[in-house]
Amino acid sequence: MGNRNFLEYVFITLKGMAMGAADVVPGVSGGTIAFISGIYEELITAINNINLGLLKTWRTNGFKSVWKIVNGNFLLALFTGIFISLFSLATLVSWLLDNQPVLLWSFFFGLVLASVFFVGKEIKQWNLGIVFSLIMGALVAFYITTLPPSDNIESLPYLFISGALAVCAMILPGISGAFILVLLGSYKTILDAVHSRDFAVIITVALGAVFGLLSFARLLKWMFTHYKNITLAILTGFILGSLNKIWPWKRILETKVFGNKTVVIDTNTSPLNYDGDPQILYAIIAALIGFSLIFILERTASKK
Repeated sequence: MGNRNFLEYVFITLKGMAMGAADVVPGVSGGTIAFISGIYEELITAINNINLGLLKTWRTNGFKSVWKIVNGNFLLALFTGIFISLFSLATLVSWLLDNQPVLLWSFFFGLVLASVFFVGKEIKQWNLGIVFSLIMGALVAFYITTLPPSDNIESLPYLFISGALAVCAMILPGISGAFILVLLGSYKTILDAVHSRDFAVIITVALGAVFGLLSFARLLKWMFTHYKNITLAILTGFILGSLNKIWPWKRILETKVFGNKTVVIDTNTSPLNYDGDPQILYAIIAALIGFSLIFILERTASKK
């Protein structure tokens, strides 16, 4: 896919921005967005091509051939989008989470619900094994969304593993990296480390993330090559099971404070029992916008 024009790279940057915006919300995965926008397998392949053999290639054939092997233009365009998003859209998304949570969650609920159909329809052949994989994927994701967040844990080996797991979740459609860090109790430690420039923690988590990214991408690539339908079924299940986390109407059970980060433990409730203005009509409109956005994205992706 090396011969893209400038406009196509602009589109990839926009897809990166959408991924970044999704990753900001604990509960929505950038992997889902990558899948819907048709760049998932290319992303996994590009990450998969990053290995120690590149050093040898660099020495013998120079930087240009390394850049080509790792699909450098594609990764650069995509990660530029993700970073733009993390630094700009993150503020907007945080504001919406605080001020319009029902509408924001409704929008993402519609978006993720449509993704279930979208990823599921890629499954070319249905049988009992595929249905079983889908149900197992859904149950695992649902179970993860019901776990209570852990208290703060600061040991470096644990943070290394947290970084690795969070990145795996980020690549997986359905489960978000931020949410995994909250569950593992490392979210606050990592945020604090970034604020106080605690490089020991930052480097440990970054190394964990790189390790997780490279090893997990290999596994996914292998699964896509050998068991494509089963892999798609598990991913569809993951997305389906994660809907529990982003149901718009919640009842707060308790709030836990991890330093300056407050984590709310809540349970889903019906809009009729919601403790505030349930905004049912607006919520339905927001969900429909999210839902139809997926099909618009798919149209533009399939036109390519």
